[in-house]
Amino acid sequence: MVDKSIEELLSNISLTLFRKNFFGIYHGSISAKLDYHSFVINTSDAIFDRIDSKTLCKLATINKDYRWKVASIEADIHASIYNHIHEAKYVAFGMPPYTTAYAINNDIIECVDYFGKILYDKIPVYNPGDFNTWYQRNSLEVTKFLKESPHHIMVIKGIGVYAYDRDIHELVKKVAILENSCRLLSLTGSSQMASLCVE
Repeated sequence: MVDKSIEELLSNISLTLFRKNFFGIYHGSISAKLDYHSFVINTSDAIFDRIDSKTLCKLATINKDYRWKVASIEADIHASIYNHIHEAKYVAFGMPPYTTAYAINNDIIECVDYFGKILYDKIPVYNPGDFNTWYQRNSLEVTKFLKESPHHIMVIKGIGVYAYDRDIHELVKKVAILENSCRLLSLTGSSQMASLCVE
């Protein structure tokens, strides 16, 4: 049974991120650490604009039981982050469209807007290599990258964005600023291409 306050918090944040296109209807994951040995995460069939007690499950970070079968496919990554990054209290994974699209053709996201420049300046884009083996490697690679990242965020080419924080509102702010920065980069890139075509 998931604590009602955690359920309401994740439900509200999930709806906000869904409305901002961070989550797809069935695509993404959000979790909260409960203690050193457990966390709560959405189920694999969760629809992110309607998270409730039926679409959340409590998991142990070390021992896998029957509940892991209904949990998000990203549960291993969340568990690894909680086990190795002690300041992680909340974790989210999604595929924000502008960030994901910009990362496909770029190895670095260099923010040009004020908020992006102040918070991030530059963010490397991680190349996951062979997509066919990604789910065998991802928990180790994502955790290692995030441990070394000063921004608590990871952009993966063709896959999406992982973020963690001690404060859920800071996590939301980070992904929102990054998505807005990539939106502006995409729009300015489109206008530059349009001016080149006119010339």
